Amino acid sequence: MSAELTVQPKPRPRKRINDPEGMRKKVLDVAEVAFQARGYHASSLGDLMAAAGVSGGALHHHFPTKKALALAVIDERVAAAVEETWIAPVLAAASAREGVRAVFEAVAAELEQQGFVRGCPLNNLAHELSLADPDFRLALAGIFAGWRRAISDKLRADQQAGREEGTDPERFAALAVAAYSGAMSMAKTAQDASVLRDCLAGLERSALSSLQGGLAARRRRRVLPRSRAL
Repeated sequence: MSAELTVQPKPRPRKRINDPEGMRKKVLDVAEVAFQARGYHASSLGDLMAAAGVSGGALHHHFPTKKALALAVIDERVAAAVEETWIAPVLAAASAREGVRAVFEAVAAELEQQGFVRGCPLNNLAHELSLADPDFRLALAGIFAGWRRAISDKLRADQQAGREEGTDPERFAALAVAAYSGAMSMAKTAQDASVLRDCLAGLERSALSSLQGGLAARRRRRVLPRSRAL
């Protein structure tokens, strides 16, 4: 009786998946997390490649240098975070003041639930990179400027509707951004999100005092008699 010879089929070679955009996104995801957790300077390209599971050639195809990768993180991820966390909620709020208050309270609640504070993505990179390279500084400054502009534009819209007559839009926006940035730095250092609520309370008292002072000055100008020409 002759034995049958069973021929096993050869395994087919794996089809290579060509997804350059998916690979680019994965590298950005890894770099965004690394730059926030460890910082730009402490994150080597080798570490980023290993975490993303990409080769050096694949990484450099999308980002020729580490600086190019960092600029992409700033432009595409940090700017988007500010848009989502701050600009969109403020513009959608009933007023600039209510929008600012809502953002402070929402971020504080999220951080308290999270149990740790990593800091503001924009603030973290601004501290590390603003003096390291002029291109980094300009990219970061542009996000700060857009953030302030959104708040001041919203407050101007409030003034056109007859509210906030005694408030300077530019100063209010600068104070709101500075208060939040400082609060996040302190919260990160202390690992305590309650400082956001403290800074919000101080911001609202300061803004209210400024508003009352502006209205009082306008009333005084209205009642002062006009001087007669000599």
